[in-house]
Amino acid sequence: MTTTPERPVPEPGGPTAEPGGPAASESALELAGLRRTFGDKVAVDDIDLTVPRGSFFGLVGPNGAGKTTALSMATGLLRPSGGKALVHDIDVWQDPVAAKRILGVLPDGLALPERLTGGELLTYWGRFRGMPAGVVADRIAELMRILELEEAEELGTLVGEYSTGMRKKIGLATALLHTPRLLVLDEPYEAVDPVSARVLTAILRRFTAAGGTIIISSHVMSLVESLCDRVAIIAAGSVLADGTLDEVRAGRSLEDRFVELVGATELGEEDLAWIGG
Repeated sequence: MTTTPERPVPEPGGPTAEPGGPAASESALELAGLRRTFGDKVAVDDIDLTVPRGSFFGLVGPNGAGKTTALSMATGLLRPSGGKALVHDIDVWQDPVAAKRILGVLPDGLALPERLTGGELLTYWGRFRGMPAGVVADRIAELMRILELEEAEELGTLVGEYSTGMRKKIGLATALLHTPRLLVLDEPYEAVDPVSARVLTAILRRFTAAGGTIIISSHVMSLVESLCDRVAIIAAGSVLADGTLDEVRAGRSLEDRFVELVGATELGEEDLAWIGG
């Protein structure tokens, strides 16, 4: 049986995996007319969005806005009803193997093998991607140490016994292991304690400093403001605002701007009057 040689994965900021020549765009991710319907329901409504290379991009919106659906289509996890998703000029659905070589993804509600330890999971993950065994072992040791999962590994703790925060961290490790050029992280800080959150922030800042691009989805406006240099607000499957953080905030806090665009239910004096007895 013959096998196709594994193409090397570039370091963040290095040459593109697929040469684009002089006409190669400066976008790490481009969504063009991206659409997804479920029966009569339109979850994502012909979204156009460009994420520049090297940016730290925040995608925010209320529950049910279409954020997770859009990111799932952009990363090859959910087939679009229409439109395109390009990762470094590679069409995710026309050439999914090439696109996924340079993508690192932490989906919301990531399903993981429950009967493996974290180290075993990363070992299989790296070998599945065709990485050399020595490189995989070295990176696993470093990731487990930095993400404070060493003790769990020494105790033989299975992934199924991990806490929610630990699952987030091992999921991030799977996204980072192969040195992607674009990280797409859905609620990466959810259930992560403050100490681990600080380590996570340092990792992500180092990734963008090296030329990589990050997209995070989050409900925490203060987190997005502290991390991101660009942001898009999405609601009802459409982009309501997109640009630099200052452009989208328009002189206000991101939370105030978000509420202004999305709207909020006002609580009247008579509402829930029974609370408190």
